[in-house]
Amino acid sequence: MHNSNDSDIKEVHVEKKSDSSAVLSNLIKYGAYLIIFFAIMYFIIHYFM
Repeated sequence: MHNSNDSDIKEVHVEKKSDSSAVLSNLIKYGAYLIIFFAIMYFIIHYFM
């Protein structure tokens, strides 16, 4: 027979990002990073060629 007490029970809480404004701001931020990165790479490539 299995005695269940509080130490046997594990609670798992999964937090989802439901704040769409935070997700959108992160998307804009990392999108800007990518645009800046590719712009710098473009100018470096055309400078050395």
